[in-house]
Amino acid sequence: MTDLTLMTFAADPATVLPSLALLSHRVRVLPMDAASLVKMPENTILFLDARDDLATAKTLCRLIHASGLSTPIVLVLTEGGFTVVNSTWGIADVVVSSASPAEVEGRLRLVSERGNAPLGSGSTAPASSEPGTVNADGQIRSGDLVVDTNGYTASLHGHPIDLAYKEFELLKYLVQHPGRVFTRAQLLQEVWGYDYYGGTRTVDVHIRRLRAKLGGEYEHLIGTVRNVGYRFDPPDGEGDGAAAAEDQH
Repeated sequence: MTDLTLMTFAADPATVLPSLALLSHRVRVLPMDAASLVKMPENTILFLDARDDLATAKTLCRLIHASGLSTPIVLVLTEGGFTVVNSTWGIADVVVSSASPAEVEGRLRLVSERGNAPLGSGSTAPASSEPGTVNADGQIRSGDLVVDTNGYTASLHGHPIDLAYKEFELLKYLVQHPGRVFTRAQLLQEVWGYDYYGGTRTVDVHIRRLRAKLGGEYEHLIGTVRNVGYRFDPPDGEGDGAAAAEDQH
């Protein structure tokens, strides 16, 4: 059983790809807008309803990739949609809305195997598979920054950083997803959990504390994307990090 997400404007989601109802997969239905990206789980395959609004579908595809999400995208099209879709959309596959259950199941199987590699790509793994990886000792290394997931400690140049528990959890989560932009709501959900009732300003407070503890030379490692959220900029991307530092507040 695969976790699927269907984004659509349709009043009756079952009409988008009727074959899905005949397969034994969990299907989450969300509105077809940017706000729904926050509600998507990390491990899902996204069916994007592009039958009637190709422009919105293309915008969402670009936004997903700009946010650093690795969610595989399957476009649901009519026959006419094939004339405008190409590899620049960054999708994993396409399917016509009238596809049979066997075809949908087969495409799901192929997408699951190759992940978010675009159509026609020979790669079976995302380019960002190495950065942010936890090694055998439970450590994540990014330049001079080391995050020890087993010992719940972090250090710079071998010197420990005095972090509170949630500061450590926030830093660990960001370092594990280098370059990926997270909204405040996403960070609140992933680090504090569903049962946290505080506001998203809590995230801002912890980000400020983290930057202060990283110090002036390294505070730019946590970049701000204006009107969106935060991301971890690895040290080897000094140019990007400096640009992000200009937006910090």
